[in-house]
Amino acid sequence: MDSIENVAMIAALLKVKNLEDLKKINSKTVLSPQQDFPKSIEKTADYPGGMNALRKEVAQLFYGDGVFSEKGNIKTNVAFIVEKDGTISDVKAEGDNFTFNRQAEIAVYSVSEKFSPAYTNGNPVRYRFRLPLVLNFD
Repeated sequence: MDSIENVAMIAALLKVKNLEDLKKINSKTVLSPQQDFPKSIEKTADYPGGMNALRKEVAQLFYGDGVFSEKGNIKTNVAFIVEKDGTISDVKAEGDNFTFNRQAEIAVYSVSEKFSPAYTNGNPVRYRFRLPLVLNFD
């Protein structure tokens, strides 16, 4: 990925986040956390090929030249929701490095495959997912 593609991806990330925020504001039904995310899950959400496939794809989509750091090792935890239809929403990266966090969010939003959703009582449900990422500079 070059810097032009990265600028386009940042614009796409901003658009997606804005649309997600508008959806929350315009939603007429507000679910409590207990209704939104069930306490017991029969089957967790899965990425096609498993966690290793997800990590590999995120690594390939990650634009390392867009990360600025003086540290040799930076970390973030990317939290997101796998919706009932397997799509990803509400991606938020939390770590000490702002540029690493943004690039991680872009990479996760950009994964090509849908997840298989989580299930409770035979019905698909929303599922919180957390993906820790580390970047080492040589």
